[in-house]
Amino acid sequence: MAGSQESNASLFSDQTPSQESSQAKRSQNYEEETFYKNCRAAYLAVFKSSLENIKSKEQLCLVLQQAGRNPSQKTVNKYWTLQTTTLNFDDFCFILKQEEPVRKTELLKAFAKIDVNNEGCILHSELYKLLTTRGEKMTHDEVNAITKLVEVNSDGKFDYYKFCKLYMTTNEQCLKNALEKLEVDSKLKRQQFGSQLETSSELATSLISKTIPKTARKTESKPMLKRGHCKTSSQCSSAPSCKASVSSTISMGASSNKHSKLIEANAAKEWQQAQSKGCFFLEESGEIISHKYKLFLSQRSTVCITINPVNLCQMEGKPSPWLVVDTALYILKENETEENIQLVGFTELRNKEVFGWRGELEGGVYWVIPFTTGCRFRKSKKQIRREAKLVHGDGEFTATKEFRAALSEIFEMIDLDGNGFLSLEENNFFEMRTSGEKCDEEAWAICKENFDMKNNELTRQGFMDLNLMEASQQGRDLSSLWMTLRSMGYNKALELTEACPFSIRVYAEKCKPRIQPVCLEAGGEQLKTAICMSVANKGDAKPMDASENIVIYTYKSDTRITSVIGNKVLYEIYITGTALT
Repeated sequence: MAGSQESNASLFSDQTPSQESSQAKRSQNYEEETFYKNCRAAYLAVFKSSLENIKSKEQLCLVLQQAGRNPSQKTVNKYWTLQTTTLNFDDFCFILKQEEPVRKTELLKAFAKIDVNNEGCILHSELYKLLTTRGEKMTHDEVNAITKLVEVNSDGKFDYYKFCKLYMTTNEQCLKNALEKLEVDSKLKRQQFGSQLETSSELATSLISKTIPKTARKTESKPMLKRGHCKTSSQCSSAPSCKASVSSTISMGASSNKHSKLIEANAAKEWQQAQSKGCFFLEESGEIISHKYKLFLSQRSTVCITINPVNLCQMEGKPSPWLVVDTALYILKENETEENIQLVGFTELRNKEVFGWRGELEGGVYWVIPFTTGCRFRKSKKQIRREAKLVHGDGEFTATKEFRAALSEIFEMIDLDGNGFLSLEENNFFEMRTSGEKCDEEAWAICKENFDMKNNELTRQGFMDLNLMEASQQGRDLSSLWMTLRSMGYNKALELTEACPFSIRVYAEKCKPRIQPVCLEAGGEQLKTAICMSVANKGDAKPMDASENIVIYTYKSDTRITSVIGNKVLYEIYITGTALT
């Protein structure tokens, strides 16, 4: 990819602000999680479960007050109309976002309008008159309850400065109590789950299969499911290392100039975009598997597609070794059969660790297949000096800082759409990777009742609690937890040595693109065929001295060299090798 300096300088120029905004996005996700956790704490202070509905105006008012709001009757009627019969937890969260809590400055400003002498106090007689005749009128008993508060009343006067302070302190204390209760209830549920698993094998089987599929490995007498177990021997690695016979017919389409500019920063702001994360995983055999995607375009458009490795490390001073891993994408047009695969293009353009492709695509469905040579992503031979601890403490085990950081990294890895939450589909990629089983809708509903969710998606805290619950169940036997961590690419030092997370971005000029992760598997014949045909179409051809029918195709870029052998008589092409430059 020996492009001009001008081209390389302008490639992916929109990536830098996106990368710079990642920290702001994480901060936004944290604020969202905190808000949701506060919502859940307030809701469970009134109801036994987040699945229980609000069934009356009185309940709505009570739970809003528990969340630090002081709703008027007008506000309650706004959300509880004549047609309303129930409101659920998600409705409650929506209401809290619409109704901001009253601030101390707003309260003081309202009282100051009555305090004409600016004394900081209001006579009880004036307070009675105001509260029983204006706005939403209070009863005399309700006003008496205020004037009898010792902390804010003296000598027949109501000290509204002290009242505002008391009001805010009470709200903060209510939230604190609700959060503490939520934490205690979560610990109790974890203990109860562990007790149930020990005392009732029938109930254990039900809970395990419906709630936490990966824990089934602990109760079965069969050997634990290992990584790669579900994959057939016919599947090939993302990095082909042996000869592969290819007889499919492939045509190159959607012309792309490898020296052209990919996308300017100004254009990127106007183009519609979609993104998804993914990961390369190293199997025990050295085979590489990754997510595969489908790209959906509603109409013909100029499209730009990029891929780059990302650093998800949550620990300071712990750099990722995979930022130098070479990555690529192969774009294939989906046809009714795989007999006539159309290779549209592959990422030839590069700017540092970002690789990209730009060209015209017709409306339709395309396969997007990630690839790495494996030259810089391979089994580590480094000796582990110290095995990390997952839990510490006596009696009630708690997770270590390192284990929590690893769980947070895993959450980032499997949150494919990057919205800060895990959908059932995203969670099932994780479940299939670590246990070979999926979580169904019924099991997901049980998770929703016991762990933090929002809009039917698991929050980061919910994911942490779910896995920490498993840690508490294990006691001193942490083999299952280690299997989960190893499946996700971690070694015994909790270093991410056998997984390389990446990010894919799609920009379209004339329509809204959509990219969807479909499976997690090796590249297979589909990828081998794409590689062979890309080299045959783009590489230099040289006949062998012994036979003119045998042709060696060599594709060179500034990052790798790939060679294939073509047999003109048999119409076959073989991959002979690929290496980094």
